[in-house]
Amino acid sequence: MPDDRSLSFDFTPARPPADEEPRPLSVAELDRAIRGAVDESFARAVWVEGEVADARHVPSGHLYFCLKDEREDAAIDVVVYRSSVTPRVRALCTDGARVRLRGKPTFWAPRGRLQFVADRAQAVGRGALLEALEKLKAKLAAEGLFAPERKRLLPSEPRVIGVVTSPGGAVIHDVCRVAFRRGGARILLAPAQVQGVGAVESICRALSQLQRMNDVDVIVVGRGGGSADDLGAFNEEAVVRAVAACRVPVVSAVGHDVDVTLVDFAADARAATPSQAAEMVVPDRAARRELLRRTALHLTRAMRTRLAEGHVAFARLARRLGDPRLAIAAHQQTLDDRVARLASCSRASIARRRDAVARAQHRLAYLHPRAVIGRERSEVTRLRHRLSGLWSASHERRAGSLRQATARLDALSPLKVLARGYSIATRDDGRAVSAVTDVGAGDAIQVRVRDARIHARVTAVEPVGAGLAGAGGPE
Repeated sequence: MPDDRSLSFDFTPARPPADEEPRPLSVAELDRAIRGAVDESFARAVWVEGEVADARHVPSGHLYFCLKDEREDAAIDVVVYRSSVTPRVRALCTDGARVRLRGKPTFWAPRGRLQFVADRAQAVGRGALLEALEKLKAKLAAEGLFAPERKRLLPSEPRVIGVVTSPGGAVIHDVCRVAFRRGGARILLAPAQVQGVGAVESICRALSQLQRMNDVDVIVVGRGGGSADDLGAFNEEAVVRAVAACRVPVVSAVGHDVDVTLVDFAADARAATPSQAAEMVVPDRAARRELLRRTALHLTRAMRTRLAEGHVAFARLARRLGDPRLAIAAHQQTLDDRVARLASCSRASIARRRDAVARAQHRLAYLHPRAVIGRERSEVTRLRHRLSGLWSASHERRAGSLRQATARLDALSPLKVLARGYSIATRDDGRAVSAVTDVGAGDAIQVRVRDARIHARVTAVEPVGAGLAGAGGPE
């Protein structure tokens, strides 16, 4: 960029002589002087960086927008001529984008406006203002202020419509004109500043004033179109929260159809223009009158058709019914027959139940505890006698078997053998001497006879032939 010396210039005309009046400059001369000074100060192209706002693509092919400084309150109008507008430049220069532009500032005399003519653009990122707006939108959406389930239906027959807008703007006139054309409605204006310093507090105060009016049924918040700066108050958090917390439904009519603010998301309905907002909340009296007329006509025709069908049905039923007395008599006869059948069925049922009760009483008497105990006692006595007989017979059989076993055991007893004069020799360990190998000379033995035990010592062992008595006498 040029240094500070190249930017300095002096528009002070030469001081005329004291006795002469200074010659006034024409507007064209002043414009040419300013343009010449600007062109001379910026002989070479410079780069400038900022955030794009209010980008407009016009039919001529040129691109117009405003480049804002994000740190200071400063802005400059920018134009990109059709020869420099490429698809990439068109895509870069959108609202909220941060760009770096190359070009020269110039003074446009037809409008007396300083502007920057750019011929090249580079992307830098998203602008701080757009970033802040997106963060605020995400924050409020996370709190549920934009949730569809919070949206309320607009009243069909509002008595009083509150309008928050500038009293000198076109919004209130458009709303009143549409309301008068559609049949009239009470319009209550809450004057508010809709742009500039203090607009946020003014809009919130106007909403609060309308909510204190008990007969207000719906509120329209609106203003005409404008730049992003002009609509900035409707993107402020305080205004969005005030609209979301309003006790009655709110219609947002801010800007034109292409303008979108955070108030549009928080309101219960959005209108493209203030006139459309008035059409949304003010019922069309002529259309409703025509609807009522057609509805009344349809109802009249339907009732006449229904009455005619009723007359036909009544005549048909009257012919089918005939004399009511005969019909009543026939029904009475049917009733008498059914009463007689019912009495007969009742008697038969009572008899069956009485027989069932008698059988149940007989079974109950058979199962009475005294009868059951008597039968069981007789059975116990019979079983006791039977058990006694079986026990005696079993005892006799077992006693006879025992006597026989005792006689056989006694016959086989060693004592019987000893009584006949035999003896039994045993070693010290108690084993009986039955073979020549069981003892040897010098062994001590015991000889058992019928009535004594004899201790002896073997002096000699002499084998004998089989079948003979053993030899070798005791010591």
